Amino acid sequence: MNESAVSREVLDALLAGEDFLKPYGPEVASVGTGCCEILIPYRRSFDRPGGVVNGIVIMAAADVAMWCAIMTLRGLSESWVTSQLNTAFLHPAREEAIACTATVLRLGRRTCYGSAECRGVASGRLVAHYTVAYARVTAP
Repeated sequence: MNESAVSREVLDALLAGEDFLKPYGPEVASVGTGCCEILIPYRRSFDRPGGVVNGIVIMAAADVAMWCAIMTLRGLSESWVTSQLNTAFLHPAREEAIACTATVLRLGRRTCYGSAECRGVASGRLVAHYTVAYARVTAP
């Protein structure tokens, strides 16, 4: 197996420095070549009425996990953005952190396709499944 182009520590530092991610507090749990697991710690502010973690938080976990999975293959020098995120919510997460693992299925020069699964950390239940597409941003 090839080594990841970036380490867990490098990705964790990158995420910690991004203002748009501060409301979620993502942490990199693990990396491999073409895969990454992200943890979103539970916060009461994530709850919808009824005590269910809102879908925005779960989708953010999948999106960030895929972004990091791409960086494990291509490093930090390229810029990639989400072009499609298909969500299947399967079970509610209730007052628990979210762990999401993303895997790159096909990586081309300009597009990337992958899948992601998010689980409730306390329950272990599969909360959501994603198919994800990313596009490489090139300078004008």
